[in-house]
Amino acid sequence: MPRQLGDLEDAVMTRVWQWNRPVTVREVLEDLQQERSIAYTTVMTVMDNLHQKGWVRREVDGRAYRYTAVSTRAAYAAALMNEAWSKSDNPAAALVAFFGMMSPEQRRSLEDAVRMARADRPEGDGAEDGPGEGGAGEGPPGEDRPGERQAEGADGTAEAGR
Repeated sequence: MPRQLGDLEDAVMTRVWQWNRPVTVREVLEDLQQERSIAYTTVMTVMDNLHQKGWVRREVDGRAYRYTAVSTRAAYAAALMNEAWSKSDNPAAALVAFFGMMSPEQRRSLEDAVRMARADRPEGDGAEDGPGEGGAGEGPPGEDRPGERQAEGADGTAEAGR
């Protein structure tokens, strides 16, 4: 059952990003009903959950709320991957299994992303480390994203997975 909720959250977020404007529960409901039978209260709950998680902001408009995406689809996907990975009792094995599921194109995208992340790092922070030496899960520094948290070490640099 939890995956179905995640699928519905994804479907709602997809509409919020596509429309790129404040949306109401009713608008999302009507669009979702073209694909499946779904209750107003279900969509309302999902949108409230997304608000509680920090993925959408809402503003009162009459008797309804209007919801707007807080971050990009890429940040959302990254947070979902980070959340799933952090729940593993063996993160290295989870990554190996994940990489095994990737298509050659996805692997090339991953290699490009690792190169970009390393290029964005200031000198002396481990950017020259080889694979596996910098701590899996580290990414480029940037704004805080929902679902993505890193601890700071004594020297003020981020420590991931330690």
